[in-house]
Amino acid sequence: MTARNVSARSKAERALKTLVFIGASIPVVLLLAGIAGVASQSLGPNPIREILHITGKTSLNLLMITLMVTPTRIVTGWVALQAVRRALGLFAFAYAVLHFLIYAVLELDLDFSDLSREIVRRPFIIIGMIALLALIPLAVTSTNRMMRQLGRRWQTLHRLIYLIAILGVWHYYWQVKADIREPLIYAGILAVLLGYRIWLRRRRVSP
Repeated sequence: MTARNVSARSKAERALKTLVFIGASIPVVLLLAGIAGVASQSLGPNPIREILHITGKTSLNLLMITLMVTPTRIVTGWVALQAVRRALGLFAFAYAVLHFLIYAVLELDLDFSDLSREIVRRPFIIIGMIALLALIPLAVTSTNRMMRQLGRRWQTLHRLIYLIAILGVWHYYWQVKADIREPLIYAGILAVLLGYRIWLRRRRVSP
């Protein structure tokens, strides 16, 4: 690879990272504007529920986009895309943490004695918590230093993202009480993304 190609790739990676940062920040900016009453979009009659919905769905969207990076890179050959996968995953984690904090503070009032009753009444909560806990080691080990220290174990650990995405879709599906079309769309997209990876792996190992 020539110096010119390296420079062009570096510029493309920086531009993509900037776009990811701006795009991933928009939901929380709009949310804060809605809370402050300066946005045209209302948070509706149940603002807490709407805030939970926005943060949770944004986290799930970012997880899906993170999983799309590698297939898109393979299909298009655009190597610079790989540089934004880490940022997308960290933003997904940040929105998941925000989603949980809003639930803990505004729904539970930090009174976790009611959590067991909430889980019985809303079993999707435990699925979401498991997904959040599984995201923590991925976020902690997302640095280049941790990649070097863990070696091959890093890649094995970060395959947890597949389970986390399944749990995220499951959490969303159980949460919806009437119209399940949107969770099913997420399930379909996830099935395609995971199916592509299985097909690719079998193709690589086939004689």
